[in-house]
Amino acid sequence: MYISLRNPELNENQKGIVMKIAATYDNGNIFQHFGRTEFFKVYEVEDGKIVSSEVVGSDGIGHGALAGLLAGHDIQILICGGLGGGALNALRNAGIEVCAGASGNADEAVEAYLRGDLVDTGANCDHHHHGEGHECGHGEGEDHECCGGHGESEDHECCGGHGEGGGCCGRHQQFTMEGKNVGKNVKVHYRGTFNDGTQFDSSYDRGEPLEFVCGAGMMIRGFDKAVADMEVGQAVDVHLMPEEAYGHSDPEAIITIEIAQLPGSENLNVGERVYLRNMMGQPFPVTVTAKDDTNITLDANHEMAGKELNFHIELVEAQ
Repeated sequence: MYISLRNPELNENQKGIVMKIAATYDNGNIFQHFGRTEFFKVYEVEDGKIVSSEVVGSDGIGHGALAGLLAGHDIQILICGGLGGGALNALRNAGIEVCAGASGNADEAVEAYLRGDLVDTGANCDHHHHGEGHECGHGEGEDHECCGGHGESEDHECCGGHGEGGGCCGRHQQFTMEGKNVGKNVKVHYRGTFNDGTQFDSSYDRGEPLEFVCGAGMMIRGFDKAVADMEVGQAVDVHLMPEEAYGHSDPEAIITIEIAQLPGSENLNVGERVYLRNMMGQPFPVTVTAKDDTNITLDANHEMAGKELNFHIELVEAQ
């Protein structure tokens, strides 16, 4: 469910805003495979309107370094077709907002984004195992399809080394930890539980291991660190504090507004997970935490923020 916070007219605080938007680009259209794009079209936007644009090359680097390339061009927003959870995490860690699932003419896609008409599909790699992107949580409900794991690999063709020019994930990636498995494509089975023993996720239940590049930022840090020095066949149990998992809850990410100012919110119930749109039309998930006849309270923190997590991890493969 999407609820728009975007006003069709710019207010005084928005005037003069300048930003840079990049779109994966191929012969006028949105290129559909983020990790393989050879070009980006970069748009400079002022007051919600495109004032200039140029096409820049990706320098032939893999998706593991594309986030750094875009950050070097001061890109704030990326519009693309398909990408996996690992690439999405890298972009967000670089401070770049992502609107995935776009197609057709690149100029028209950017215009649609600026109008608030372009809907973000999130990580949408067709070759993922069981859902992309640990940043969207493990909750049941309408957004469950993007909430299955703790950050997945990019598609097999790029990260698994099974396609043309395989293994590109580790080749240009900068790793922030040490260990013999860092930079390797690994497969693990795991079971995640809260401190009361409640299970929130399990690759065993799905019948296939989770695959990712160790140390590449695809996983929450504590999970990555646990795998970094494991032996194939070894199993470990780890307890993660919030700072090694999804962080602590930020009070500033909790807002209370009048229902009358948010059309559609009158139909929401406490506990629902929905999407809002920011001033530029970019969707982001929130949870309804309180509601009365006048006001509604929305929490934009990650659903797992502030929680201690326990994992049983078994290393199946490392190569």
